[in-house]
Amino acid sequence: MAGLLPVEEALARVLAGAAPLPEEWIPVGACDGRVLTRDLVSGRSQPPDDMSSMDGYAVRSADLPGQLTVIGESAAGRGFGGSVTAGTAVRIFTGAPVPAGADAIVMQEDTAREGDQVVMARAARDGQFIRRRGLDFTEGLTGLAAGTLMNPRRLALAAAMNHANVPVHRRPRVAILSTGDELVEPGTAPGPDQIVSSNALALAAIVRRAGGEPTMLGIAPDRLDETLARVRAARETGHDVLVTSGGASVGEYDLMREVIAAEGAAPGFWKIAMRPGKPLMMADLGPMRLLGLPGNPVASFVCATLFLRPLLLRLAGRADRTDETEDAVLGTDVGPNDLRADHLRATLATRDGRLVATPFPVQDSSMIRVLAEADALILRPPHAPAAAAGSPCRILRLDP
Repeated sequence: MAGLLPVEEALARVLAGAAPLPEEWIPVGACDGRVLTRDLVSGRSQPPDDMSSMDGYAVRSADLPGQLTVIGESAAGRGFGGSVTAGTAVRIFTGAPVPAGADAIVMQEDTAREGDQVVMARAARDGQFIRRRGLDFTEGLTGLAAGTLMNPRRLALAAAMNHANVPVHRRPRVAILSTGDELVEPGTAPGPDQIVSSNALALAAIVRRAGGEPTMLGIAPDRLDETLARVRAARETGHDVLVTSGGASVGEYDLMREVIAAEGAAPGFWKIAMRPGKPLMMADLGPMRLLGLPGNPVASFVCATLFLRPLLLRLAGRADRTDETEDAVLGTDVGPNDLRADHLRATLATRDGRLVATPFPVQDSSMIRVLAEADALILRPPHAPAAAAGSPCRILRLDP
């Protein structure tokens, strides 16, 4: 196994030259999960005027305590056009503009009204229950900076600042191609020696969660011309990344190296010092980056988690995502490791205040059920010695 590339170096090569994609303008209601390319400056102040924070009466604090004459009403969206003068009050509701002359709001519960007369037995302080103009933000304020990851809260702020459309990094366009005569689509009756394809659908879900737009290219049979045609189609339709599943190993029907050569390129790497996922391949086909993943379902998923997701996050401008590992302790004994880094599927639990990662007893890279039940990957470096239950370890959580 000489010449295997370390995982860290392989990831560095995948990310080399990857930069956030160009800007596009989208409706503010569609910007959740996107990254701003420019500062968003408020086009208005919020609130736009002094507003009442209570139902009650707008008054002059100098007139209290006392009996006042009610001269009108101020409601949200329909303010009172006159002024509060000595001895008068205006009925007011939450969110309504404070009329001129008033400097305080008295809660309805603290008043007694009969006809146009209202009695207020207690004093009021200047500014009581008034939300001042611009309390939240003022016109011209940079409310959201370039590089901000939009979420529902920030989306609401952008809309409140009166932005109908916002500038964000374009989503990465990702083509997904499965290869192999043995594969059939889900819902199809497999023929002799065939299996149901699952990798592509899992990869598409990973792409979406990382902010990309997947395009399914279907299943290519084990023929060079068919596979090459689909790779070229992905390239010609402007995809940023092509992810293939299968065909990256050393068998006679593993065609991805031939495809890359036919496109006039050379693999950026091939064969990684990791388990599962050794036959991972990368190449640059013009502006489109190709990641050739193994065909085994677990190997495909682990490689996508470690390499594809960070690449897509980088392209989407997601500087917030570091995918940092965490400390835990082993829930069972594990044996020594060879020259490949292991990524053991494991469950997580908290015991006595410690995070415990328990690897599944069988770690075969074809076992999708085990992968589905896993919470994390236990990361075992090359040549790690045997470790007993309770020993420290590092984990990478899988998305829930």
